Order: sequence, then structure tokens, then C-alpha cells
Amino acid sequence: MTILLIEDEPLIARQLHKLVSQLEPEAVIDGPLTSVQHICAYFAVGKPTPDLVIADIQLSDGVSFDAFGQVGLTAPVIFTTAYDEYAIRAFKLNSIDYLLKPIDPEELRQALTKYHRWAANGVSDFSDQFRQLLAHMASPATAPQYKRRFSGHHLRQIVTVPQEQIAYFLRNELIYLFTTEGKKLITDYKTLDELEEVVDPSCFFRANRQCLVHLNAVASYRPLDNSKLLVVLKSPNESVELLVSKEKAGAFKHWLES
Repeated sequence: MTILLIEDEPLIARQLHKLVSQLEPEAVIDGPLTSVQHICAYFAVGKPTPDLVIADIQLSDGVSFDAFGQVGLTAPVIFTTAYDEYAIRAFKLNSIDYLLKPIDPEELRQALTKYHRWAANGVSDFSDQFRQLLAHMASPATAPQYKRRFSGHHLRQIVTVPQEQIAYFLRNELIYLFTTEGKKLITDYKTLDELEEVVDPSCFFRANRQCLVHLNAVASYRPLDNSKLLVVLKSPNESVELLVSKEKAGAFKHWLES
């Protein structure tokens, strides 16, 4: 089994190589490739198609699926990204899986398990899936419809909250919804990943593994010495301080300013 790594950040590439080596000790690991140009050059010299590709989306000179379209890649892909504004729904439908950075070893293990399950069932040609992915990215008509109202349990009642009145969702065993008025509701969602499937990414940002925050709830942020960001929410939630990892700091600033 050959696994091709595509990652332009050296530290993350080394960590990813180490994780994959531990989880797939018998695999031949190739790469990392670090750019769209590098990907195209790799396949232009007649390299065999790898069994599996683990690819960062945002590279130094573009996005990896642009290169995949050029070379006609048919291998299954696990995408990695720190950028929530990309079409995560399309990646989930048209790839093996996607992983948010920093990559969690258990999530990577589950993605590799999913690959082996697919391979055992004889799924080998992913060309149609990539065509669907590229079409999804190119066509605004296929833009998904997002939920505008969310319900939760509060004082033995089910309350419906418009997205504009949501400050953030928090995972703490259950998934809680906190309103801009400071109310705390219990939702029926099982994971934040499930929530990301239905929220508008222009309004909500996955600050970390525990929190999905609304744009209007952000009061300020400041950089920390470790390159993370400390985010402070507006009243009455100002006592809540969210940490954004250094890998996602750039994406957060872009989301906040766009």
C-alpha cells in the first residue's frame, strides 16, 4: 500500500508522516508534495497512482483539488484543512474523509479505517467523485442551503433560536447552544461536525474542537505568545474566552474580516 502525503507546512508534514507510519506500519509513504506545481510534476513523470492520498487543501500556490483535476487523479483522498470556508460538505461527499487541523490521531485512525472498508468493498475508481467535487466548487447553483433557526431544550421547553441570536455552540459531553442573551440550551446534536453540516460558514467558525462561534458574538481577539488567538465574546458572554489554534489563526482572521 502506497500513501502519498501533500502538505506544505514542514512541521505538520513531519507530524503527519509520523502518525501515518504508526497507524499504517506496512505502508510505503511518499511525499510530502508541497504545491500544485509539485503535484502536477509528480504525476507528469509517470509515477504510479498511490492507493491513498492525504492532502492539505490550501497550498502555497493554490488548492490541491485544482491539481487533482489537472492530473485526473482517481485515488481516494483524505483532505486536511484549517479553513472552514471551503465546501466541507462536498469534501465529505466526494472524498474518503476530511480532517480539521491540528490533526487528531484518533480521527486519522478512523479515516484510515474508513479507507480500508471502502477498499475491501472494491471501491477503486474515484474519478466520478472528483468530477462532482470540482463541479460543486465551480457552480454557485449547487451552493447548499443552511439552517437559519435552531432548537434546544430550556426549562422543560423546546425553544427555537434564530441564528442571529446564537452566540456559540459548545461541546461538553452534550452540545449546548448559548444565546446572545446568555441562555444555555441543550441541543439534540451529537457532534459539532454534525452542526457544521448545517450552519452557514460565513456566520459560524469552528474556533476549536469544543466551540463553534457566531460572527456577531465576537467582541475582540488578541494574539498570544504561542501564536494562538484569545477570543473574547460580547456581553453577557464576555467571561467566555476562546482559544484559536495557531494553525487556524489565519483562517479565523480571514473569516472575521471577510
